[in-house]
Amino acid sequence: MSLAISVTLRAPFEVAIERTRKALSDQGFGVLTEIDMQTTLKAKLGEDMESYVILGACNPPLAHRAVNVDRHLGLLLPCNVVVRSDPNDDGAVIIDAIDPEIMVQVADQPGLREVADEASTKLRAAIEALSQTAREQ
Repeated sequence: MSLAISVTLRAPFEVAIERTRKALSDQGFGVLTEIDMQTTLKAKLGEDMESYVILGACNPPLAHRAVNVDRHLGLLLPCNVVVRSDPNDDGAVIIDAIDPEIMVQVADQPGLREVADEASTKLRAAIEALSQTAREQ
């Protein structure tokens, strides 16, 4: 199993972030956190890297169901979505969403499979929507 569900867009970085937020929102996910790795690593370590933003996405009904199965599952929430420039292809932006099926591999509890499947369906739909915009470019 792959760690991520991914798509590559040919768009300016900020446009890719906007599209990703919308695609997530359309599937019931809100973005709770945003970590700008490029800025953080430059400020804290003096290191340069490509544009790289981690969006902490949460679908409250799914998160609630997951932590009701096992309180430890809060350690795996929110679902991280990474928007990053491809360092090998100018103009390409990669969007990676964590595959929620990883939760089942980490904590195989009764009732968790259904939550992970639903979360996976929604995240895959968001990535597919982004993939559709990539085909239309």
